[in-house]
Amino acid sequence: MAEVSATLVKELRDRTGAGMMDCKKALQECDGSMEDAIDLLRRKGLSKAAKKAGRVTSEGLIGVKNAPDNSAAALVEVLCETDFVARGDLFKAFAAAAAEKVFINRPADAEALAVLVGDELNSLIATLGENMSVGRFVFYEAGQPGLIDSYVHSNGKIGVLVELGAGKAATLKRPEFLELAHNLAMQAAASGAVALDRDSLDPALLEREREIYRQKTLDEGKPANIVDKIVEGGIQKFCREVCLLEQAYIRDDKLTIRNLINACAKTLGDGITVRRFTRVRLGENG
Repeated sequence: MAEVSATLVKELRDRTGAGMMDCKKALQECDGSMEDAIDLLRRKGLSKAAKKAGRVTSEGLIGVKNAPDNSAAALVEVLCETDFVARGDLFKAFAAAAAEKVFINRPADAEALAVLVGDELNSLIATLGENMSVGRFVFYEAGQPGLIDSYVHSNGKIGVLVELGAGKAATLKRPEFLELAHNLAMQAAASGAVALDRDSLDPALLEREREIYRQKTLDEGKPANIVDKIVEGGIQKFCREVCLLEQAYIRDDKLTIRNLINACAKTLGDGITVRRFTRVRLGENG
């Protein structure tokens, strides 16, 4: 077995919640590969929180800028070293300013955004004495008829943009439609959704999950003739957890999000679609 460092073992423990010795053994069996070790722990049922696999320790805030008419919005991730600085007024003001620069200038990439905010960022670093950076960002402009809603969690570390479409422009001003849009943004933030539905899931992610379920089922000694059925059941459960439209509504778990949208569409007498959404959790890999 390969020797692994204590630092690597600690990182695996932080990401999975499994015991130190279990983490060490998993890394040794996987020749030091972090992702393979995570999958191995999950197959063995030793990962206590698979959803924490991407847990991060970076501090900072998510900044958001919305158009007054909900036709567009921008979201940006601003990082710093400590929560103390992140909660300060100067840092909050910079996060808001960075989001406004994304909204107005629509930079093409991270380098372009760095140029836009460079002077203000360097000045803030000098003032507060911490290393800081601007991370991921996204700009949405709604196709018509449609609107963009945004939500930033109360801790400032999770932000969502969601675009909804309707058949009629008048629907966009209906209170029920506006409430639905905001509830969907909050749903995405709270639930950790990564895709709209199964068809829009990353095929590589789906295949990885399928292989985890398959290996776990085989390791448990299940009969070969029912392995495929068990695996498919696992995939369906996974999709209900990570696909926004398939998730149970956080305010009423008897409803799926798809059912919630259909009910609102019936009330309004119009077709409603969720066109796209982006969820950014501070420090996660994009």
